[in-house]
Amino acid sequence: MWAELWLVPRRAGLRLLRRRHGGSGSGTMRLQAPQFQALFTPGLRSVAELFEKKNYELRIAGGAVRDLLSGVTPQDIDFATTATPAEMKEMFTAAGVRLINNKGEKHGTITARLHEQNFEITTLRIDVVTDGRHAQVEFTTDWHKDAERRDLTVNSMFLGLDGTLYDFFNGYEDLKNKKIRFVGKAAERIQEDYLRILRYFRFYGRIAEKPGDHEPITLEAIKENAKGLAGISGERIWVELKKILLGNHVNHVVQLMYELDIAQYIGLPLGGNLEEFARVSKNIQNLSPKPMTVLTSLFKGKEDVTNLDLRLKISKEEKNLGLFLVKHRQELTKGSGPEPLRPYQDFLMDSREANTNSKIFELLKYQGEEQLLKEMQEWTVPSFPVSGHDLRKMGVSSGKDIGTALQQLRDEWKKSGYHMDKEELLSCLKKL
Repeated sequence: MWAELWLVPRRAGLRLLRRRHGGSGSGTMRLQAPQFQALFTPGLRSVAELFEKKNYELRIAGGAVRDLLSGVTPQDIDFATTATPAEMKEMFTAAGVRLINNKGEKHGTITARLHEQNFEITTLRIDVVTDGRHAQVEFTTDWHKDAERRDLTVNSMFLGLDGTLYDFFNGYEDLKNKKIRFVGKAAERIQEDYLRILRYFRFYGRIAEKPGDHEPITLEAIKENAKGLAGISGERIWVELKKILLGNHVNHVVQLMYELDIAQYIGLPLGGNLEEFARVSKNIQNLSPKPMTVLTSLFKGKEDVTNLDLRLKISKEEKNLGLFLVKHRQELTKGSGPEPLRPYQDFLMDSREANTNSKIFELLKYQGEEQLLKEMQEWTVPSFPVSGHDLRKMGVSSGKDIGTALQQLRDEWKKSGYHMDKEELLSCLKKL
């Protein structure tokens, strides 16, 4: 006996209508949410017509289904089909549809462009051989087998274009209960691709309602396989880690990474400052920080930033931000007088480095200075009102003397809180 469900919107949320009926197969549910209906652009309607004419099955897959069931409009939509890449190419070519980005074809993915919209469609697959990083795949027409090879139950669902949900591993129940589970045995899924350890934590921070709600067998599997992350490229790890750092329960998750011996394999310092991380991650959570700003609280010195870069190949901008925060987080703090923002303003005015403004914003977030951050973001950097030309008109002709005079005037301007105008400064020059 299986349940067939229809999902219908109502003011207080979503209402389920259940009907029991006989038969075999997975339980189904029909989705009629506005986010789902909004997907049916002219491009998608054209794609659906082509597949229907050829009797190829086409469904929305993975993360987009999870988002739609959560009432969220998905940013990216992946499609799955029973058609092989060769069959899709023949179908699209015969219809005069442009195909782009053929790099994914060997993995079963065809990208078609219709009505100024790209559609990424992948043939159902079975992983034949895996090495913990990549998989050799074999195409199939079995939706259950494709779902079986996916990482988490909440990512293993399919959605037909008629709104029918195909859920082989109770992903919808887990989503409603805010539970994150691997499909099947956790150790097997992890060993197929060790990056799934970090994906588990990323989705935990995105979906779970509270910290610490893990199944012991899952944590055991993660700890036993943590070393496998050593073979995963730094770039792939950094993509996942950045999302973890901006997710919910980040303090819990990072603490857990240390407890499960994950940190050493993903570039985090062995002696990470977990106390500082707990403080900063709490103060910063509503300030939209950059991932590097959150992560830097683990670091005790610039060597930790350098080691992270060696492992994860972070960008130059991210590395420079980490070095800036490590260097200035203790010494560059708010003023004790009536102008608490002044030290940050003076630092910015004296700096010759690029992007100092944005770095100071991140420093204020790190320090939890929400009000000062708002004031600093609203502060318009003033322009020094005096030029060398003004000094020449006053009879200062030597380049060296002009440079010295400009610096003296800049110091006076700084003392005034950047309020003195040109006339006041030039008048001051006569006294110097």
